[in-house]
Amino acid sequence: MIAAAVGFDLLLLVHIVVALASVVVLATLRASAGALARGAAPDEQRRRFPQRRDWAARVVHLLPVTGLALVATGGPSERLTHPWVLVGIACYLALAGHLEARTLPQERRLADAAATSGGAPAADARALARSVDVIIGLLAIALVAMIAQF
Repeated sequence: MIAAAVGFDLLLLVHIVVALASVVVLATLRASAGALARGAAPDEQRRRFPQRRDWAARVVHLLPVTGLALVATGGPSERLTHPWVLVGIACYLALAGHLEARTLPQERRLADAAATSGGAPAADARALARSVDVIIGLLAIALVAMIAQF
């Protein structure tokens, strides 16, 4: 019984660390988009948006893995049918879809523009910032649901 509790506690810690890492990565992406929207110099734009895949933003995909592992090891007190688990899953699905379909393609377009045309349009940077805000909002809703556990 104690080993199971320790395992659950370790998984919970990993889940929290992944959530915090997700917030940090998304906040950094939001700050970078804001800097471009305010007219960052071309060299700063290339530094903030290099032409490569953004694997760090995909750390959010570890949230359902660790969350479902928590449900699986939590015993009868943790079930997929609990409202906070359902809210977390729904928020993740919306967040992941938005991240992969809108945010990351916008980020790639900004990186391409910064590298090839000498600077990304401020309007595109503002659109990326709004897109990241949507993701942060969905993550915040899931966080509130996890803390409140209504």
